[in-house]
Amino acid sequence: MANTPFLSGEDKLTALDSRYVNVEHLPWKPTPTPGIDMKILVQDEESGLLTALFRWQPGTTLALHEHVEIEQSYVLSGYLVDEEGVCKSGDFVWRPKGNRHIARAPEGALVLSFFLKPNKFIGGELDGKELK
Repeated sequence: MANTPFLSGEDKLTALDSRYVNVEHLPWKPTPTPGIDMKILVQDEESGLLTALFRWQPGTTLALHEHVEIEQSYVLSGYLVDEEGVCKSGDFVWRPKGNRHIARAPEGALVLSFFLKPNKFIGGELDGKELK
């Protein structure tokens, strides 16, 4: 079942009630990648659905990973870069199922991302492709 962790009063809502989320009051939580924190806006652990804000510290790199389903990201500030291009503030990128890449935030970034399933982390380098 979908929920918003740390949502005040969610226990008093019925299954069909709307969830109004005061994002400012949600805590930033560390991710397994040092330098990236997140605020979970909605998640369904059973299906893998996740919508979250990700705060990337300057110089952070997200290791080689594969998108198991479509992933969508809207950059609110800063920029992300990988071997395919740059997604800067105000831009949107979506990646098809099976896409693999290493993402970097040279100057930091704030990103709103939508996942249907969690990423699969692979480790290592990306077939010798040079990052921009």
